[in-house]
Amino acid sequence: MTLPSPHPSRRLVLGAAGAALAAPWVATRAQPQPGIAGGRPITLVVSYPAGGGADLMARIIAPRLAEALGQSVVVDNKPGASGQIAGAQVARATPDGATLLLDASSFAVNPSLYPKMAYDSAKAFTPLAVLATFPNVLVCSAGFEARSVQDVIALARAKPGSVAYASSGNGSAQHLAGALFEERASVQLSHIPYRGGGPAMNDVMAGQVPLFFANVASALGHIRAGKMRALAVTSSLRARSLPDVPTMAEVGVRKYEVLEWNPVLAPAGLPADVQARLAAGIRQALADPEVLSRIRALGGDVFPGATPAAAAKFIQDQRTLWAGVVRERKISVG
Repeated sequence: MTLPSPHPSRRLVLGAAGAALAAPWVATRAQPQPGIAGGRPITLVVSYPAGGGADLMARIIAPRLAEALGQSVVVDNKPGASGQIAGAQVARATPDGATLLLDASSFAVNPSLYPKMAYDSAKAFTPLAVLATFPNVLVCSAGFEARSVQDVIALARAKPGSVAYASSGNGSAQHLAGALFEERASVQLSHIPYRGGGPAMNDVMAGQVPLFFANVASALGHIRAGKMRALAVTSSLRARSLPDVPTMAEVGVRKYEVLEWNPVLAPAGLPADVQARLAAGIRQALADPEVLSRIRALGGDVFPGATPAAAAKFIQDQRTLWAGVVRERKISVG
């Protein structure tokens, strides 16, 4: 569930990174010192393409992580199979700290959607940190008759299945956000899957489909331009970039929180001292004012408590949440 407030928020897709960043990229401290894995460059394997949210987070954090550790950090994009290609590469790597995985929220969803993965995500990795969280925002077409989430619920209850929402595909973050909304709001919507978030959002703006659980970063400009209306954010607190938009809890949809987030993980079997040093380096990088500013500019915020224990608990909680939603709503990627 790859790129967006001082509040929990979403994975990002802002294209400043662009195609020019597709090649492996290196952040280096001026005077690297021998350290993790004998001081060799650390490869940060990113599970999504250049220009996407996970990639952007990698390029924000890598220079500061290199400074904190005193050695080079190489960003290497290995997209495909909803993050599983990168995940398999890191799961097979030697657990010496030289190879790390930077993934997206799909990491916690994949085990429920893909029963025959090449690795057991609960056992194949050592969590180091969750970098940041980004909320979604429920948006509607500018001409849609509903003016609030309560209106959407009333319409859906009056004629079950008559209100549709778009997503970037079966099993996508938007699909799961909609499925959880149906469960928490006790409504039945109609899911319209697209091949990608861009086409889905375009049809919402054109009025072809009324609803979309959008990435705050990618939707913000369209909301401000009046091409879509924001009904509620999916975080537990209001988003800094949309201060006038209520949370789902504020509009009466309880126990509803959907976040996009980016974990950093190492292969299982990583020595405790290496785990501690990597985690400390990540914390130092996240504390940098420029890193914080860039994350907030994307509508997100640094994950509170950037420790391996906090990351492990959060990932397990997310895995449990989405396993239940996938099971109860009978969601599949087929």
